[in-house]
Amino acid sequence: MNKRIEINKYIVADPEICHGKPTFKGTRIMVWQILQMLAQGENEKSIHKAFPSLNTSHVKAALEYASTLTQENYVIVNTYPQISH
Repeated sequence: MNKRIEINKYIVADPEICHGKPTFKGTRIMVWQILQMLAQGENEKSIHKAFPSLNTSHVKAALEYASTLTQENYVIVNTYPQISH
């Protein structure tokens, strides 16, 4: 069963949106896009200019989500069903 997963207050993974990649609620903006912009040295002002629907809380949520991916014993949830053989 495919289902929407709320990762945090601002981020969801929904198999019906962007192939299940984490996005910001109510948008098709993928979290990796914001993280990539930050990694390339962009600041919040330029992120807001590119994505006016996002604010500081969205950027912080993306960073918090990224940090959880590197924590010990973190499990990544697959929103697609496993195929039984």
